[in-house]
Amino acid sequence: MTTKRLPTDWKSDVMRNRIARRYAAERRFRLIGLFAVLLSAAFLAFLLFTMLGNGLRGFTRTEIAVKIDFAASPLLLDPNAITDEALSNANLPMVTSDAVTKALGADADDWVSPTAWIVLRDRIKADPKILSRTETVTLPASTEIDRAAKGDGSPEAEATVDRLKGAGLLTTGFNFNFLTASDGTDPTQVGIWGAFKGSLLTMLVTLALSFPIGVATALYLEEYARKNWLTDIIEVSINNLAAVPSIIFGLLGLSIFLNFLHLPRSAALVGGMTLALMTMPVIVIAGRNAIKSVPPSIRDAALGIGASPVQVVFHHVLPLALPGILTGTIIGMARALGETAPLLMIGMRAFIATPPGGITDPATVLPVQIFLWSDEVSKGFVEKTSAAIIVLLIFLLAMNGLAIYLRNKFEKRW
Repeated sequence: MTTKRLPTDWKSDVMRNRIARRYAAERRFRLIGLFAVLLSAAFLAFLLFTMLGNGLRGFTRTEIAVKIDFAASPLLLDPNAITDEALSNANLPMVTSDAVTKALGADADDWVSPTAWIVLRDRIKADPKILSRTETVTLPASTEIDRAAKGDGSPEAEATVDRLKGAGLLTTGFNFNFLTASDGTDPTQVGIWGAFKGSLLTMLVTLALSFPIGVATALYLEEYARKNWLTDIIEVSINNLAAVPSIIFGLLGLSIFLNFLHLPRSAALVGGMTLALMTMPVIVIAGRNAIKSVPPSIRDAALGIGASPVQVVFHHVLPLALPGILTGTIIGMARALGETAPLLMIGMRAFIATPPGGITDPATVLPVQIFLWSDEVSKGFVEKTSAAIIVLLIFLLAMNGLAIYLRNKFEKRW
């Protein structure tokens, strides 16, 4: 015997209470979601403001104007025969120290950077005739004076800064050297060009290896491979590799590329190959999903007008799947750009004072450079670390922006 079901009385007190509770639950869920978004935005804003507050100071440098009488200095240099060897034997550090002491006072030697003599060397190389006259040279200030000029120094240093400003000898401007120099021991002279170029070369090697191999693997597994136990093992292995910690790929690169193949240590070539191993599974998974998303009607229509199976794949399926493949490539390359652990394992934490000339030269990358600077004792490296993070984020945004542009350009709707 079936029980006859009566119509729901939506105006009853029971139903009204249930509806009210349902709407209240939806409002709570919406508020919780909004709170989560606002909390995330607050943390992001705090991170950005903190980083910008410290990092923007890293793009500036304080300099002290020093009047130097080159003709009276003990520099035994011939203006007509200025060579790197002659300059290296001229004892420029002592000459710079004597000139600063003579111009500013007995304690002034501590006001300029220990590497201020490099500026003197570059001025002499650019204009050898300077050796016969008196010239005012702007030398980089020491870390303590530089921090005091930016409002973060000791009272004694701030008093010195006020005295130099009053004499018109102290200036603070944009530090172009930070964008053109490499690593060093003096925070007033370090730069990110060497690490930036190393990152660029490493990313080029990573992309050149991981993108074609990853796309070819995705095409083979989706369009050509038979479904059997072997392809099942391959699919499971690729999915597992995408979740393997990056340090494992560093150990793999160390054992294969360095210990077995004896490739150059701390080179962008080895770093790119190691990161390519880590990036390939992500590209394969994204590529397979993008190829699956192409409607079967596209394949049937192409076959119906006489296209061969290879033409169907490369003339129709792959162009339509390319936006999704590029999305996976963006994710994989962004992860590779920020990695540090695998590169530390293959020796890319070396002190690199000269930018690499090619993919086989010793190099480091921006994340490793940031890691090394954050471990320095000198407080002057704090703002340099934040400034390098800003450069890394700009590099990442530029790379992602280019990839998104290419993805949108190739995107086709059906």
